[in-house]
Order: sequence, then structure tokens, then C-alpha cells
Amino acid sequence: MDLALMVALVIALALFFDFTNGFHDTANAMATPIATGAIKPKTAVALAAVLNLVGAFLSTEVAKTISGGIIREGDGGVLISPEMIFAGLIGAIVWNMITWLLGLPSSSSHALFGGLIGAAIVGAGLQSIDYGVLLSKVIIPAFMAPAVAGFAAYLSTKLAYAITRRDSKPNSRGGFRYGQVFSSSLVALSHGTNDAQKTMGVITLVLIAGGFQTAGTGPHLWVVTACALAIAIGTYAGGWRIIKTLGTGLTEVKPAQGLAAETSTGAAILASSHLGFALSTTQVASGSVIGSGLGRRGASIRWRTAGRIAVGWLFTLPAAGVIGAITAFIAHLGTIGIAIDAVLGVGVILGIYLRSRRQHTDEPQLSDVEHAGDAVKIKSKKQRRREAAALKKQQAAEKRQAAAEGNAVAGDRKETR
Repeated sequence: MDLALMVALVIALALFFDFTNGFHDTANAMATPIATGAIKPKTAVALAAVLNLVGAFLSTEVAKTISGGIIREGDGGVLISPEMIFAGLIGAIVWNMITWLLGLPSSSSHALFGGLIGAAIVGAGLQSIDYGVLLSKVIIPAFMAPAVAGFAAYLSTKLAYAITRRDSKPNSRGGFRYGQVFSSSLVALSHGTNDAQKTMGVITLVLIAGGFQTAGTGPHLWVVTACALAIAIGTYAGGWRIIKTLGTGLTEVKPAQGLAAETSTGAAILASSHLGFALSTTQVASGSVIGSGLGRRGASIRWRTAGRIAVGWLFTLPAAGVIGAITAFIAHLGTIGIAIDAVLGVGVILGIYLRSRRQHTDEPQLSDVEHAGDAVKIKSKKQRRREAAALKKQQAAEKRQAAAEGNAVAGDRKETR
């Protein structure tokens, strides 16, 4: 296959991956302020898309980690071919679809890393991976960032409740709901600085591998712009559907908790992006929500859900690596192998989608990122008003029943006399 055509095909596939990332992930930053009524749904999705677009231009450190860090390239390194990058992207997308079908939370970011690493090992050998960068920029941050964000959310929640403890007015903490507009915006902005850059790194990597860019350089402006637009369009096109799906989640989050969790998430992701750490925003968001739940007295954490998310994290990178390695092995057949990979990839994706349509279960099948957004379960104003009205009716009915029973007893005593 012509090299230029192969590079163009990989770029298109990478942008599609970026689009789905925005479709599934970014809008979840706005789930909490929508649920509390602080911001309208369409406005929230548009705001998330714009902030995601802006965030993609703030830094390119994560992109450099992927294009010139994890996979060796250039002088003294190993040039991974565009065919191998194509195979790695298919591995990442297929694993995302499999976990979506099984309802197993996973990280799209780690699926991307796993697919590329598996394909690179098959295509260029074990020496093609810089394991020091992999450990310092991906593995260690995967464990440290959620813990740090969770601890920060725990302290922030404690502080928020300590400040408002003496206020005896009902719903005295309702003001935190409006602060969530800004904290959720911070999460959307930080997501653009981290997740959009991963696709920038992949495109830069394929340009270097194809000889269209000098090794050791960062992403070009047109690459940054294309990736920013892809993830922003994905957010605006499909984000609302994900926001509407609010599952049982990790814990029931109050406005003060939501503000603390979102601020901690955004700060952790922004700091990691500045340092070039390629994080899973799902992990950081979930860690923050758990920390905020531990920080509020009386809150309960659904550890079973947290355990499922943890299992998804552990299996994603190696499993996507295996799929990426298999597709890379097939790609070695040349043009026929690339065609087989493309047909098999499309077939698996369509097959999984059609099977999901035939499933009839009480619990919706949620993707990883939907699980991350569903970490928040909070009642809207209308729900709270309806529940309050129903409670008043129930109390009034109980009072009437008690009064009627008291009158009946008094009447029986008179008759007895």
C-alpha cells in the first residue's frame, strides 16, 4: 500500500478515536451541575465542547510522551511503521467495544497505550518500548494520581462541611451547586489538555514513522487543531446522551462534595498534563468521588462498583496489547493484512453493537467513561420538591389517621361509661 495513503488512513482512524473519546468522556464533567439544576443541559454540553477545544491548545507534553517517549523512534531508536500504528489503534477500539458489551469499566487511554505497545513489540521487538518512560509516565501516575486526587477531595469535603457547619438554615450548602459550574468547567478544560493530546501523539508518531516529520519534534499546529476539533465535536454531538444516563454510581454526591471532587480532579489532571503524565481521567474522577464520599459524614461508598472499575483498569492495558499484537501480526502480510484487519475490526465493532441491541437487562450496559460520569448520583430540584411534597402528604395522612384513631378510642370510652 502507498505510504502516503497508509499515513492518511491512520490519521483518519486516530481522529475517529478522538471523536469517540469526546463523545463518551468530556461531557460527563457537566453531569453534576446539570443534575442540580445549576446549568441547562444544552448549555453545559456546548460549554464542555468549547473548554475541551481550548484545553487542547494549552500543552503538548503528553503528546510528546507518546510520540517520542513510550515508543522509541528516530536516530538510535526503532522506527515503528504506520501499519503497526494502524494495528494498535484497531486493538484499542476493539477492546473498548468488548468492555462496553460486558459492562466492564476500562480506560480508553490505557487501551490506546496497550494497543500501540502490543503492535510495536510485534512490529519492531521488545527494544522498541522505552520501559522507563512507560513506568514513570503511565504506570506510576495511574496509581498515584487517583490516590492524590482522592485525598485532596477528602480534605476539601471536610473543609467545606466544617465551614458551613454552624449555619442552621435549611439547604445552607445549596450555594455549592453553582460553584460546580466552574469546577466542572475546570474538569472539561483539563480533559482537553490530557486526552486530546494522546491522539496528537499518535498522529505525530505516524508522521515521524512515515518520514513526513523530523524525529524528536512535537505536534504541528494543524495536528493540534484537528485533534481539538475532533474531541470537541464529539463532545457536542453525543455528550447529552451520556449525561442523561445516571446510574447507581459510587456514592450519592451532595453539592459540596461535587465541588470538592471536581476541583480535585481538574487540578490533578492539569498538573499531570504539565508534567507529561498520560492519565486516565476516569481513574482520577473516580478517585476524587470516593475521596469526597469518605469526607462526608454519613455517606456510603459502593465498593463493589469501585472494585469493578479497578478490575477494568488492571486488565485494559495488557488485554488491548494482546489485541494490538494480533492485529499487527496480521498486518505483516502487507496490503492484504491491512485489509483483513480493517474488515475484522469493522466486523467485530458491528457484531458487538448488534449483540448489545439484542440484550435485555435491567441494568444498562455502560462504557468506561459512562461509569466515570455515573460516579455522581444527585437529585434534581424537581425530584427533591416531589419527594418533599410526597413526604408532607404522608405525614399529613398519618396525622389524620392518628387523630381518627384517637377519636374512635374516645368514643368507645364514652359508650362504655
